[in-house]
Amino acid sequence: MNWDLTELLSSLTGVQQWVCVNIAKLLAEDNTVPFMVRYRKDMINHMDADAVRDVQLVLEEIRALAKKTQTVIQTLKKDGVLTTELEQSLRSCRSADELNHVYAPYKKGSKLTKGRLAKKLGLEAVALALLQSPHTLDLRTRVRPDVEGLSTLEEVATGVEQILTEMIAKDPDTLAFIRRLCECNVVTLQSSVAKAALKEQKEKEREQQAKPGPGHRDKAKDLDKFHLYWDFTANVQKIQPHQTLAINRGESLKILTVKVNIPDRVKSDFTRWCINFRWRTKTFATEDQGKIISDAVEGAYKRLLQPLLSRNYRSKLTASAEKDSITMFVRNLRQRLLVCPVRGCVLMAVDPGFRHGCKLAILSPTSQILQTDVVFLHGSGQHREAEKIRHLLLKFSCSRVVIGNGTACRETESFFADLISRRYFHPLDVSYCITNEAGASIYSVSPEAIEEMPDLDPNLRSAVSIGRRVQDPLAELVKIDPKHIGIGTYQHDVTASALKAALDGVVQECVSFVGVDINICSETLMRHVSGLNAGRAKSIAEWREQSGPFTNREQLRLVKGLGPKSYQQCAGFIRVNPQSLTSNGAPEPPSSSSSAPAKPAAKKSRSKASVPTEPNPLDRTCVHPESYDVALRFLSLVGGSVEQLGSPGLKQAVEGAVRAGGVEALARQLETSPETLQLIVDGLTQPPGFDFRQEFAQADFKRGIVSMGDLQVGTVLTGRVNNATLFGAFVDIGVGRDGLIHKSSIRPEKLPADHRHRSLALGPGERVEVRVLSVDLQRGRIGLDLLQVLR
Repeated sequence: MNWDLTELLSSLTGVQQWVCVNIAKLLAEDNTVPFMVRYRKDMINHMDADAVRDVQLVLEEIRALAKKTQTVIQTLKKDGVLTTELEQSLRSCRSADELNHVYAPYKKGSKLTKGRLAKKLGLEAVALALLQSPHTLDLRTRVRPDVEGLSTLEEVATGVEQILTEMIAKDPDTLAFIRRLCECNVVTLQSSVAKAALKEQKEKEREQQAKPGPGHRDKAKDLDKFHLYWDFTANVQKIQPHQTLAINRGESLKILTVKVNIPDRVKSDFTRWCINFRWRTKTFATEDQGKIISDAVEGAYKRLLQPLLSRNYRSKLTASAEKDSITMFVRNLRQRLLVCPVRGCVLMAVDPGFRHGCKLAILSPTSQILQTDVVFLHGSGQHREAEKIRHLLLKFSCSRVVIGNGTACRETESFFADLISRRYFHPLDVSYCITNEAGASIYSVSPEAIEEMPDLDPNLRSAVSIGRRVQDPLAELVKIDPKHIGIGTYQHDVTASALKAALDGVVQECVSFVGVDINICSETLMRHVSGLNAGRAKSIAEWREQSGPFTNREQLRLVKGLGPKSYQQCAGFIRVNPQSLTSNGAPEPPSSSSSAPAKPAAKKSRSKASVPTEPNPLDRTCVHPESYDVALRFLSLVGGSVEQLGSPGLKQAVEGAVRAGGVEALARQLETSPETLQLIVDGLTQPPGFDFRQEFAQADFKRGIVSMGDLQVGTVLTGRVNNATLFGAFVDIGVGRDGLIHKSSIRPEKLPADHRHRSLALGPGERVEVRVLSVDLQRGRIGLDLLQVLR
């Protein structure tokens, strides 16, 4: 290739070249993003997971481009049409669009271009002579009356013009110049309502007047959704990502027509530059010869370059908008997964409904199903059903109720709020919260749910899922396809594979950074740990079932299919807590009377002989086994021991040593990096059972409601962000309909200092104070102004 991979990667991502080299090397060695972000900080310059993933995606695109370029070159060589100039043009391409532009005329099955037809007639040498020595050229000598395409002087001149047109359009210097011209001028994207869509709408309206019915309004509703783009123009440098995706959707539905407007000034400046500089003849040319060149420049711009530029602008805008949309999905999902768990209490989960009733599930503090039931709260016999609910709450001393936000949510919330206001559940002080139930129904009929709760009706499984996503959001939401969790916008307008890869990556990141207790976590949760997959997670679960609980991380090496690389990637994110060892019982040695074949048994015993079985206190920390030696030497240095992990005394000793010597000096003394030592300090001083999700907000429990009709402009309320989009944040203010804080209201001065430089200023789960700006009851819309973020 005529470009350096590292240099191109650095220029496209804005990341320093030495960091790009390290990231490429780490990825080539099969390191995962979570492992790199936590345990290789010094090599990636402390980049976060999103930034590393961005570099990874661009690196994959560059490598795919290089591979495709090589394939194209081999194909053209095989076809016998590859020239040195063409190969250099192909190797100079820095994007897939450029490569396709150069390769298009030579694709098999594609129609021969006018320029290639002219070349077949032997006019390429004539075209080059016109540029190099026009004073010696006489086109009349090339006329062949019996040859089609050369029969007249006009046909010869046209053939030469077509060859020059393609030469101009494929020339790298010419392409670079016209792109620079476009950057210096205002290029706009314009959308307008399609005439065919308007005609169809009028026909539908006539049909509706003749025969009223709801089915005739569907197309009209679609048209109304895009009314903002019926006559829309925006600078391609300033257009918003959500506008690009909306226009693309309208175009795909044949509701909008879209075009890129390039100013006439670009064409005139380009023509002048080509004729006077880049494609100027070496010697004097006649008027007719000059006309051939000027017509070729005109044809190159109108027929080839302008469409190419339009395609490039559309593809770049779409790619950028998709990237921003996926980034928003990723950030929303991370916020949703890292919501602080509600632990230590019994919950009643309610999946509301009308016809089939409200499904109830009572869950223990450890998410075990204590009882399930169905009650019909929205018909006759409400007193009897309320008594049933009261009996269940008193029986299990349950004072927390979780209600799904689906159908009948508002009515169910009103029912519970009324009972609470009348102290119906006395002596219990009952409160409730509304939680997002997106994906619960899909999960309830999935193979995982059937295996986990085989004896439960799918509707009751849905209620269990609703309750568990409050008790431990991460452990429950990983069971659901991220696309169904109800976050982000325009998910159907972005590339499905890119969205899935990004969402799977952030799930792995969240699960890994929170950490899993290897002896009690589910197989579903385990498969999302860095370095593991469905097969390895299944092998770990089988080993745990056959051999008892793991007593230390080293025993992971005994699991079938878990090689040295997988162990390296997952070990730091796996915890072995003494509480889970106690609850599960000590591991039992395999019976000598086993009926298993002798050869595998012998191999298993040799493996076990080389792996210690004693518990290691460092296994319950974030310290990686590769750093245990450094951790032990550091403990010796500060006068501590592994038995003191998380204790106030050890924390005081460690913090004192760090203050006295500094992390950098201590790292040099211990022959390690400051990043590794800081991670060791964190692991040694964090209290037992530390969960960094405690820094995030929990679900909001309340006792009363207001309705949308009660809202007044100017009212100040508190709420919780439900979803963040490219154009603002939707906030649940407890009225059954989310209000929108437009992005223009999310200004830096209204945000805490640590939010101002975040890529996602407001994310799901954050509590905010807002003022009501507008209430549209007919359209069900609430406009909000951000006052402050609450802590």
